[in-house]
This record gives sequence, structure tokens and C-alpha cells, in this order.
Amino acid sequence: MKLGFVSAILSGSTYEEMIDIASRLGYQCVEAASWPGGSIPRGYTNVCHIDAEKALADDVYANHVLDYAKEKGVQISSLSCYVNQLDPDPEKRKAYNAHLMAMIEASAKLGIGLVTTFIGRDPKKSVDENLPMVKEVWPPILEHAKKLNVKIGIENCPLLFGPAQWPGGMNVMSNPVNWRKVFEVLPYDNLGLNYDPSHLVWQMIDYIQPIYEFKDRIFHVHFKDTKIWPDKLKDVGIMALPLDYMSAKLPGLGDVNWGSYVAALTDIGYDGCACVEVEDTAFEGSFEKVMDSLTLSKRYLDQFVI
Repeated sequence: MKLGFVSAILSGSTYEEMIDIASRLGYQCVEAASWPGGSIPRGYTNVCHIDAEKALADDVYANHVLDYAKEKGVQISSLSCYVNQLDPDPEKRKAYNAHLMAMIEASAKLGIGLVTTFIGRDPKKSVDENLPMVKEVWPPILEHAKKLNVKIGIENCPLLFGPAQWPGGMNVMSNPVNWRKVFEVLPYDNLGLNYDPSHLVWQMIDYIQPIYEFKDRIFHVHFKDTKIWPDKLKDVGIMALPLDYMSAKLPGLGDVNWGSYVAALTDIGYDGCACVEVEDTAFEGSFEKVMDSLTLSKRYLDQFVI
């Protein structure tokens, strides 16, 4: 495995500064944020370290992106943008789908071969009610990506943060049952997972066994931890919004058993990129705290990933 981080945490840094930080701290790769312009109403969003549209239109820019990363010894693991690709607003959905298409084309042009995102969901509808929209929206995207030899990794975050996403969240592919349903209606071998154990922890789902079942579908991996607060959970119950009883933490500071998790990944022969995703609010508020989060995460994970 190659250890990296999701670049969105460095929202105030340029592409070159972000790559410099990865290189200086000894990270081998980065999952490069490639968000479209405009306001996205939640944290860790609207960050663009690689502009997909610009990479397609400007060969000088595209070559600089590649040359700078190569010079610093850092691999770009994927282009990432985590928006709701099935947004119930038709105009937003159209814009998000178009940007995803541009990311796919840019990923192919840059020789990356992977984009990471969400499958999407109308949160007010059930999973089964969302599946027809999945079947309508995603085949053209996947066909286009297949022609360009690009894979799409779907992170398993339910995307359920506040009342606007209640009750279903904005990502159908949040658990193994739904992964099976989506893979059945979208039988494309270039559709897989960006596997994140933290979201399974707070859903009370086994995060080890699915690694073996979906071993051929794991295209990318996130290293993020979750801390469940039992006293809060007893007070609000499982019907509450997740952030009422859990917190995202740096690897090693939550409830994920990292030895077991990495062991399972090595069991299936996973040798791709594993990127730290920092969403720990204890490390917000200053650039120094962000740097601490990346330094501490690497120090802890070095015992598992060489």
C-alpha cells in the first residue's frame, strides 16, 4: 500500500504547496480535490487543487500538474469531488454530472485512471425508490469512463449530517446491502469502492468482513477513524443525526482496530493507495493544527504501512 492523504484538508494551500507538504512529510500519494466552483453547504468541500476543466483545456497546466508531482515523488491517487450525483434538484444534478464527466476525462488525460465521489441519493426517498434514478443517471457516466479506462470509486459515507439530508442521507452506497443492489443494477467492472471503515463503525456495521466479499471492488482506501460516544448514544438513540453521538477522529484516536483493518487489506492483496482523510474537529482552526493532524496520522500509520 501507498500512504497518502485527501488534499481537501489543505484548503488554503495551492496545488504546489499541497504537494510540497506531502513530500516533506513523507507521504507517497494524495487524493487530489477537484471540486467545481460554487458554494457547497458542508465542511471539507469546495476545494480545488487540480482543476479538471482547466487540465482538459490547457496542456501546459496539465503537464505542470504531472511534472510537479513527479519531481516531488508524490503520486496522484485520484481526482475527488464528493457531491450528490443524484441531487433531487435537476439543475444541480446536471451540473454535478457534467463536472464528474470532466473529472473522468482529466483523470484519463493525466494518467491517473481513477475518480472518487458519491453515487448520490434523494434523501427523502427509500433506497429502492432511488434505484431507478441510479439506473438512469449512471450508465452514461460509467460507459464514458470505461472507454477512457477510468475507474470510479464510491466512498461509503451516508452523507447524513443535518436535517436537510434526513432521513436517508445523500449517498445510496452506504452499506454492504446497498452496495450489492447498486452493483446489480450497474454491472460495470469499473465501478467500485473507496472503502472507509469509519462510516461503517458508527452505523454499527462490521467493517472487516466486507473487505473480503468486495475485494475485487476496492479501488481506493480511506484511513479515517470514528469515536462513538456511548453516553450520547444512550441519550439520543440510533434515530438521531450521527453527529449527535459520534465524532470523526484521526487514525488511532477512535474505535477502528487498525491492525485488523490493515491485516484484512493485506489478506486480499490490496496494494493501492490508502489516504488519510482528516475531519477531526480537534485539529481545526489553524494551519499548524492541520499540519499536526497530518504529521500525527503518518506517525501512527507508519507502523502498519511501509
